[in-house]
Amino acid sequence: MTTSGGIPVPARSRAPDHRQESTNLADILERVLDKGIVIAGDIRVNLLDIELLTIKIRLLVASVDKAREMGIDWWEHDPTLSSGQRDVLEENRRLRERVGALEAERTREQP
Repeated sequence: MTTSGGIPVPARSRAPDHRQESTNLADILERVLDKGIVIAGDIRVNLLDIELLTIKIRLLVASVDKAREMGIDWWEHDPTLSSGQRDVLEENRRLRERVGALEAERTREQP
């Protein structure tokens, strides 16, 4: 582009298209979740050929469906998570009933 005096004017740069970048990021995330990605590493601390500490790090990033395909479903059985919490509450209720029954029986047996 030139001005009326023939001096070239640099073309204005366009702002980056954030929609295109976010679409690419979404595609990458979809692929990673669909295929899964595993990151593994070990850290060892030795002192004079004596192993003091070993840390094994394993990270899996995948969708829930992909994880189930691979046989990973620990979150369904973990009592600290919401669905497992219901099981703990039910077990707690049953134990309280049992303790109550045992205490009542003990009270009846005492003279």
